[in-house]
Amino acid sequence: SFMLILYYFLAKDEEKRMTGEFGDAYRDYASRTGMFLPLSVERLFVWPGLTADSARLRPVIVPVLIVAVVLGGGFVCRTLTLRSLSYAASGNITLLPILPEDRAIASKVLQGIVDGEHSGTVKFLQPGTAYLGYVMPADYIMQGMIANTGSRFHLFKKHHTIAMITDWVFHPFQHLRRPPSAHFAKMHGVDPKIARRHHCPLGINDPKLACDSCPYRRVILVKITTGSKRIASGPDLLSFRAHREPVGFIDLDTRTGAIINAQKVGKSTAWKNVPTPAI
Repeated sequence: SFMLILYYFLAKDEEKRMTGEFGDAYRDYASRTGMFLPLSVERLFVWPGLTADSARLRPVIVPVLIVAVVLGGGFVCRTLTLRSLSYAASGNITLLPILPEDRAIASKVLQGIVDGEHSGTVKFLQPGTAYLGYVMPADYIMQGMIANTGSRFHLFKKHHTIAMITDWVFHPFQHLRRPPSAHFAKMHGVDPKIARRHHCPLGINDPKLACDSCPYRRVILVKITTGSKRIASGPDLLSFRAHREPVGFIDLDTRTGAIINAQKVGKSTAWKNVPTPAI
């Protein structure tokens, strides 16, 4: 919003300078040309009651409209996002797959966690408390933004941060699916499959395991408190009033639902007190 407002006043200043330099020639050009969009489009946004006298209010009206459009657009995008997410819920646990292709296994993963909670394998879950679980590959590259799951996901401490940011800029969607071992393999010129297998956070070194169809998943569980006695679920887990606190992560085999590892984590993310996205 701030940058758009600055560009508006910058454009007004440029118009003033161009008018001073070219006079009527520039005025004629401006009357036939839109300021930012084609004139036929900009005319749709002209207020019918805006007279020449009231046009002096435009420097106030335009910034207010910019802020309203930007913030309003942000809320609309947020609402559409929350409604498009795929949730799997059972009792006080709701799972949210990070990758679209994991929606099909969410129910199996959820059952494994519920069984582990009942059997005592998962000790950091408490009854009557709402939990949101993010389902992801065990070496999902951005998991440090959700919880502090280990130093290998402290991307801000790595020497190859610039290379990773560059990769994210040019390949944003592929980057989300690309594990840390893929970056390691690229830097050292080795086979990505070998690199991923030897640097798997689960310590699985099975030559027969196809990394592209790896059945193991990590679920990072976050405790949700909303100030309400009702256990939150669905989009309410990501509402503005919801407080999210990391509690632990679970690694399991999606084929059997068997839990390989369940570990408690601290209350902060890998970025400590720096705010991180909720979605």
